[in-house]
Amino acid sequence: MTWFKLPEPRADLKLAFHDLPSAKTWLANQPQAQPAHILNAIGEQINAIEASTLSPALAVDLLNLLRSAAVPGQDTIEVRFVRKPLPMAAEDERSFELAQKLWLNLGIAYLRLAPHFPPNGKCLPLLRAACAFRMAQYCYFQAARQCPQLIDRLLFAVLDQAESSGVLLHPLPDPDFRHLGESHIGGHLAWAFMLRLIDPYRLSAAQLVVANRAISRWRELVVFQRTPDDDPKAHSVDLASLFGGPLPESVPRWMEVRKVERKIAQRIVALQAGENPESLKLGRELSGSACIRLLHELESSLESTIRTASTEIGEIELAFGPENAFSILTGESLNPSGSLESGGANLAHQRVAMFGFDRASTLPTTVKKLNVPSEKWTLVDGKAVRAQDVEGGRRLAPCLVAAVRAEKPCLGVLYALQALSSGALSAELSWFPEPIEAGRLVRSSAQERTQALTPAFLMHDGECYSLLAPANAAVRLNIGLGFQSTAGTPPSRLLPTEVLERGIDFVRYAVNWQ
Repeated sequence: MTWFKLPEPRADLKLAFHDLPSAKTWLANQPQAQPAHILNAIGEQINAIEASTLSPALAVDLLNLLRSAAVPGQDTIEVRFVRKPLPMAAEDERSFELAQKLWLNLGIAYLRLAPHFPPNGKCLPLLRAACAFRMAQYCYFQAARQCPQLIDRLLFAVLDQAESSGVLLHPLPDPDFRHLGESHIGGHLAWAFMLRLIDPYRLSAAQLVVANRAISRWRELVVFQRTPDDDPKAHSVDLASLFGGPLPESVPRWMEVRKVERKIAQRIVALQAGENPESLKLGRELSGSACIRLLHELESSLESTIRTASTEIGEIELAFGPENAFSILTGESLNPSGSLESGGANLAHQRVAMFGFDRASTLPTTVKKLNVPSEKWTLVDGKAVRAQDVEGGRRLAPCLVAAVRAEKPCLGVLYALQALSSGALSAELSWFPEPIEAGRLVRSSAQERTQALTPAFLMHDGECYSLLAPANAAVRLNIGLGFQSTAGTPPSRLLPTEVLERGIDFVRYAVNWQ
């Protein structure tokens, strides 16, 4: 392999042991109750092994030992950075960096040792390298951080060596991940490439877990090929786009995923027939209908890895959350507070006594424009980008947004949020088609007096209606609710029948009229 050069190993670290017994003693003396500390120490020793003059066989044995010791700690700190609001807090950032660097450096150490073994002996270090790079990549997806091209190139480097050595499909057990059974290098690489192709940043945390679990079960159905399959039923995916440049001739360029698509189709049919996701090995994170929507997305992503980018450019002011969205669409505040627009009892009584009504925006003397909190994002190459130096809150996607586009208020969803290596935030925007009726949920008189009003948005396309409400609105399926539109029409009685879309701060329901 002449097309790729591994990063230089660090030479400033001292190896704390010289063989397996001394390594086990060193591990036993580490503070087991402090996962961050022990992972940092293990990471340093991985780098020290990589730069040492130990025999390749001993070095692999030591890496295997450190890997086994690191897995429990990695599981512990993972929850600290999985889909946290961006930009991440400093402590969450440290946990993410620790996790991804350990997997990345472990994979590089295995990959550096592989050429020192005969062809059959390369299988174990290359398998461990493929698994480590896949795990490092997954850390980036979990944290919604831009995955560096280095990881893509490392995965291709493993593919190149495994293919040329004839060990791509040689299965081996993994004592650290027994649930995977015997697996081979091609399976781990296919797992990583497929997860990359479906654009995991578009998925919520729960969707990512289910997608990762499903792909892990179908990983070994994928076949790597130098030329696309000429069978009319075949579906060969071109990997050149993931490489980021001309793919070396020694690397298989095509990934045949027909069998995976067949599995996806079978799962969809089973779910539609009433099977529950857990019985189909999809887990408990999503409902049956949510799993169906996710599987359709996966199927669509594998069928076409090219997405049509928006041509919209320029700056856009985004207001976040259902209540701010209500204000953008109506020009009114649903739960005003402070100054003239406040709903304070004294001011309310004064307004009723003087003008006969209690709506600040309709007062004859009202000239103040409603001030809705918003952030400036820039539209470029089909993405919405918030530069690092632009003030704004920490964001988690998918979330509800509203904006004025072409002088018209619009309601939409910000999704596929990720933190770029530059420190900027990047996301995609999807706008709901009109017509949209802004309004509020109707509740009991006591709740109306003592609690904040709940915004909601009624959307209809022909005969199909949907209602978007805040995630904390306590809407229940098959239990009727009232909706009061700001258009002044009588309240409507709606029956939510299905969850169509779920975000961080909203849920969209299919509804029928009662």
